[in-house]
Amino acid sequence: MRVLIDTNIFYSSLLYPGSNPAKAIFKASRNHTLILTDYNITELRYVAQKKSPAKLPDVDVLLAKLTYVQATAPLSPQKLIPDPKDAPILNATLLEDVDIIVSGDRHFLQLGMERPQVMTAAEFLDHIE
Repeated sequence: MRVLIDTNIFYSSLLYPGSNPAKAIFKASRNHTLILTDYNITELRYVAQKKSPAKLPDVDVLLAKLTYVQATAPLSPQKLIPDPKDAPILNATLLEDVDIIVSGDRHFLQLGMERPQVMTAAEFLDHIE
């Protein structure tokens, strides 16, 4: 299964290492094909720098612990989503044939797409167990 983890899940895992978001990331990395985009990684660094500068070094530590495929997130829209900042992530999921997006972002959660499925971290953990 190909799983893309959204930036908000990564950021939550930095703040709360034992949380469902952290567990979802590591389970996706170990048991599935984890897809990360250049856009996710850049956005994660930006959010960490802005909101929790002390956590910025932890971004590289976290990424070093994971096995993932890095994909390019195209900026031009393929599928419309209310928040334009989410469009590159959604575009990448379509190009990378992603099965599941793990996100806490309401714009993703309200899409109602059949594929890729969109799940919260808790839903993803329930789904794979």
